[in-house]
Formats: sequence, C-alpha cells, structure tokens
Amino acid sequence: MNLRNQRRIAAEVLKCGENRVWIDPDEIEEVEKAVTRQDIRNLVKKGIISAKKKKGVSRARARILHEQRKKGRRRGHGSRKGAAYARRPKKVRWILTIRPIRRYLRQLRDDGIIAPAVYRRYYARAKGGEFKSKHHLKTHLIMEGVIKE
Repeated sequence: MNLRNQRRIAAEVLKCGENRVWIDPDEIEEVEKAVTRQDIRNLVKKGIISAKKKKGVSRARARILHEQRKKGRRRGHGSRKGAAYARRPKKVRWILTIRPIRRYLRQLRDDGIIAPAVYRRYYARAKGGEFKSKHHLKTHLIMEGVIKE
C-alpha cells in the first residue's frame, strides 16, 4: 500500500506540495490502481484526492494589539525602539509647534492688541523657527514691550 508515486503525481496535478495532498482513506484501493496522470485527474474530479487548505497566520492577535495601541496602551519605555524624534517625524513636531503660535498671533491681531505690521513681523520670525512654543513667544512679546503681562 505504497501511495508515494500517486501522491507525487497528485501534487503536480493539484499544483501544491505533497504534504497538502489528501487521499480518502476509504478509497485507498482505487488510488493504488491509478497509475497515470489522467487516472489521478479523474480521482480529483471524483473528490477522492484533493488539496488541503493552506494554513495561514491569524491576524486576530495583531488586531487586538493594534486596538490597544490606539488607546495608548503598550507604548511605555520598554516597548520603544526608536528615539523620540524617530517616533514623531520632524514635520509633525513643527506643525504642533507652529499652529498654536500662529493662532495666538492671529488672536492678538484680531483683538487689536498688536498692529498688523507687528503681526507680520512676528509671523515671519515664527516661521523662521525663532520661538519654540507659545509661552516662549509670549515672553518675547512682553520683554520687547509689545504687550503687557
């Protein structure tokens, strides 16, 4: 009852590996008689020989972890690989810095606290990266006498 040859031919016919070839244990005598590729094809058509499904890697655990990370879990010191600047790109850091500064300048101009010319001057300085935060800009404005505390 050596079906090695039949298994090999079936693997070629089914275009899969020999380990994925399934042979019906109740029909072994019929499979033994099959010698040619056409015989094997006929057995495949009958359903006596078939290919087992490929085993995949489940993404269920990965999805659960992703959900946790979205909530902010599993992001502690022990889970970090890159430096802080690698984990948050330069552009994102710049956006998070410049937007509050520009918003504050706009508010000062709209409220009439600073003149449009002063606004333009400070806007340009902010664009040049002179102020590292909104607080830093405020201290500059106070020191230079543009606004009062």
